[in-house]
Amino acid sequence: MVAAGARPRYETVDGLRLRYVRKGSGPPLVLLHGLGSSVYTWKYVWPTLAAHHDVIAMDLPGFGGSAVPERPKGETTMRSVVGLMDRLGIARASLVGNSLGGAIAVAVAARAPGRVDRLVLIDGAGYNFALADRPFVLRLAAGVPAPFAEVLPLRPLVTLALRQVRRPGAAAALNRLLVAPDELGFPEVIRRVQAPTLIIWGRYDEWIPSRDAARFAADIPGARVVFVDAGHMPQEERPQETAALIEEFLQGRGTVAARAVSNP
Repeated sequence: MVAAGARPRYETVDGLRLRYVRKGSGPPLVLLHGLGSSVYTWKYVWPTLAAHHDVIAMDLPGFGGSAVPERPKGETTMRSVVGLMDRLGIARASLVGNSLGGAIAVAVAARAPGRVDRLVLIDGAGYNFALADRPFVLRLAAGVPAPFAEVLPLRPLVTLALRQVRRPGAAAALNRLLVAPDELGFPEVIRRVQAPTLIIWGRYDEWIPSRDAARFAADIPGARVVFVDAGHMPQEERPQETAALIEEFLQGRGTVAARAVSNP
């Protein structure tokens, strides 16, 4: 993000020091990364989005440059998003979330609807929190006792497909997050979302099946689905197309609706 002209900033929310980057002007837009990622997942779409929006990308608690919570859980993560918006004086914003960030964006939209203008889910999590529904690597990681998570070689175990930077406490926090109960109410909470929603999905995603895109569309009134030729992270694999889709949707133009499809 430094290369894009946005240097890291920090705010403290509920005792946690959160790293974020901010650039651009216009309607606020908050970007939420996935499990094991950071603000850097947005570096390729950042310039396009910041041309017309006040873009804030944050490191969720326990990831990137944000503090590691003592007891990581979904509620803490959701509160950090709303809390950072409060600290920055943002009453209402559009949210874009990839994977775990998509689930957190859904939780904010459902539980604090007045804070969310529009919602974009990129290969979002939400129907796969039960242990049996998770990707194999995450099921395996959840079975590692937290005291051992710091010393085991987690790169082949978890960061094979994730890119969490190793630092003190982060691996154990990730482990505790994986085994923590889902207190946000998924998947039922998804049906409470009323914000206009765009669902972008990589048709080659091997982490979350494409059928979940249709489930989101069925549970969120008026939601539209667009499949792109990518895997689990279209914002990195197809950045220009992904940024264009997000921008069209946020601007309320009709192109996205015309391109929307119901299956891959």
